[in-house]
Amino acid sequence: MSSNVTAMTDASVEAFIDSVTHAGRREDARVLDQLFRDETGFQPRMWGPSIIGYGQYHYVYASGREGDFLATGFSPRKANMSIYIMPGYQDYSELLKDLGPHKTGASCLYVGRLSKIDLDVLRRIVRAGLTDLGKRWPVQPT
Repeated sequence: MSSNVTAMTDASVEAFIDSVTHAGRREDARVLDQLFRDETGFQPRMWGPSIIGYGQYHYVYASGREGDFLATGFSPRKANMSIYIMPGYQDYSELLKDLGPHKTGASCLYVGRLSKIDLDVLRRIVRAGLTDLGKRWPVQPT
């Protein structure tokens, strides 16, 4: 059985944020870190080299594949902020319409500058994602 490529590490979240080259993206990462801490109640952990995760869950698929993964989090990518909501964004259209400029993937929300989005809406999305994930798999602290 293969394991996840992205796994929790012991790397420092603070050092990672400090290493973000683009000053605006680095400051936005600090804002998101506090937002995720506040909304999840979890301490952040690095997942792989560039994802900051809050909480974790253990999954077991019908195929027998199982593993552990971050419950929610973000990554300050060069082009945008990637925000991870593990249940995906399919059922969040009502919230997303009020968020501001964004794009979505299967379980990723891509935003540019945080100054262009409604952070209160993002807070509600993070909470909704954790609630939905918790209905499928128990969410644990990291």
